[in-house]
Amino acid sequence: MSVIIDNSSPINLSERADILDVLRGFALFGILVINIIAFSGYGFLTNDMKLEISTYSIDTYLSALQTGLAEGKFYSLFSLLFGIGFSIILMRLRQKGVNAFKIFYRRLFYLLIFGLIHIYFLWEGDILVLYAILGMILPLFINVSDRSLLIIGITLILSPILIDTAKLIFDFKIAGWLENIAIQVDAKTGVPLDNGYRRYLFREGSGWVEFWNWRQSGPFYRFSSILESSRIPKVLGMFLLGYVVGRNKIFSKLSNYKALFTKILKFGLIIGIPSTLIMVYIEWSNDSSIEVNLLYTVSYAFGVVPLALAYATGLALHWIKTGGKSKLLIFAPVGRMALTNYILQTVLAVLIFYELGLGLGGYIGPSIFLPIAIIIFVFQVILSKIWLKYFNYGPLEWIWRTLTYHKRIPFRKETDN
Repeated sequence: MSVIIDNSSPINLSERADILDVLRGFALFGILVINIIAFSGYGFLTNDMKLEISTYSIDTYLSALQTGLAEGKFYSLFSLLFGIGFSIILMRLRQKGVNAFKIFYRRLFYLLIFGLIHIYFLWEGDILVLYAILGMILPLFINVSDRSLLIIGITLILSPILIDTAKLIFDFKIAGWLENIAIQVDAKTGVPLDNGYRRYLFREGSGWVEFWNWRQSGPFYRFSSILESSRIPKVLGMFLLGYVVGRNKIFSKLSNYKALFTKILKFGLIIGIPSTLIMVYIEWSNDSSIEVNLLYTVSYAFGVVPLALAYATGLALHWIKTGGKSKLLIFAPVGRMALTNYILQTVLAVLIFYELGLGLGGYIGPSIFLPIAIIIFVFQVILSKIWLKYFNYGPLEWIWRTLTYHKRIPFRKETDN
């Protein structure tokens, strides 16, 4: 096979850090565990509807476990990895003497396209659009010192405490106008504005028309949620922490940072576990008072990111201990095909849970949909491993790279005749 090569070629496969692929795969599993709450329709159910499910008792405990272990932690981890990836791309393209920013922005532009297709045609819970837009800000920080980046990053991560305090005290919504647009769109398409989502999406006979009508308002609800939940500063803060990690090549010389990882792990567990327990308790107490809402914001801020960092450093320490021969390598193929697998999770969930497919959603709880999430991920592990035996990249990764570098990227692996 003849392939044109020049200095702006993408990162060589041999240059990849397996630990980062493992972390990406692990993060994708956690993201699926949380996203399946919405995929399955369980997130749309009222408490009375949940009581109707025969597995309600065990579902209550599983939901609390799901929230405590996964809520917010894995998008935070994925955001950290995005920042690390930015630093790696920037450093390696600069070494090749090419315009790194031009290629980086082109890469983000096509990521934005993938995200817009995903959010508009498949699922409103997309994260790609937000990552692409916020990623465009990262080059502004390349000349900022590590110390300043850490301070800015931590400040951004904790800023929702101040933002939510102001919102509660002054009783205002940042994105109420977006929610109003979504409601108007639902009214025009006939999507119920009350608790009738389950009947509309998951009833027998619901199909492509209902699914498409549901999709019309999805992006507006999503962007409203992103703004109201202060997701922007939290994600940007994790981007900056990841950029510091990547710029210092920490994951290419793990053993040198064993002591630091141990400290972060201990800190993350000591701060994160109690805060997460408070967060879970509040979430399931149904107390919506101002004081409790503020406490939830504080517990979320001190619970989510510390535990996400504990997950990352815990895996890094395990990696050091096993000399890179960890059984967690099963996550690596999924991580190498992160974009493909992220979109594939949505496609599979739509086919499994909505009436236009198997129609399993709307009437099941965590005791059913969590095993389904595990089955989906095991399928992705097997599929990714087999796929990468024959191809250099996942299909969407290959398209993304080809568009980014404006050249033919070798897709199939060379085989000896």
